Amino acid sequence: MRVLVADDERLLADTVADGLRRLAMAVDVCHDGDAALERLSVNRYDVAVLDRDMPGRTGDDLCRYVISSGLETRVLLLTAAAGIRDRVDGLSLGADDYLTKPFAFAELVARVQALARRSRAAAPPVLEQDGIVLDVPRHSASRDGALLNLTPKEFAVLEVLLRARGEVVSAEQLLEQAWDEHADPFTNAVRVAVMTLRRKLGEPPVLHTVPRVGYRLGAA
Repeated sequence: MRVLVADDERLLADTVADGLRRLAMAVDVCHDGDAALERLSVNRYDVAVLDRDMPGRTGDDLCRYVISSGLETRVLLLTAAAGIRDRVDGLSLGADDYLTKPFAFAELVARVQALARRSRAAAPPVLEQDGIVLDVPRHSASRDGALLNLTPKEFAVLEVLLRARGEVVSAEQLLEQAWDEHADPFTNAVRVAVMTLRRKLGEPPVLHTVPRVGYRLGAA
């Protein structure tokens, strides 16, 4: 899951981003509308969390851009305005959801996860294959009933592979979907994450390398 967080309250934006990253989401952060517009124009996001009240280009402007450009990104607007009229106005712009500050982080996470499920082909929140069970909302993973102690990045890689339903996923696709914009395309981070994930999944082997193509999850 890839998320954009745009809010001129730097501490809030950075805190939200750090919390989402701990839940295996790839998160890009910016603190003004111009930077957010640039990122939306070049990256594919499942969800954009946008402050309505940023100076310059506001969350409203960015929401209009997402709608007019036909992007599949789901928009969650944040604002300090709590009135019903404000909420109606925000949703009338085409936003998918609306959250009033201050908010509970757990509620924001639940809303982001719900929106992300709507940004792609329908898939259950609990993914299962070859004895592997990945409960995305609870951030837990197991194989044959034994809990897997995965890092956030390993969890994200496993989620991408499970959603592929046995199809081959390239290293570039993993880098795009499980890492943020600061990831070096020439890094060996994907190879290392796959290697450690394969070891934690145990025997019999279920995560396979397809030479010069990518990675596939499933029985040999």
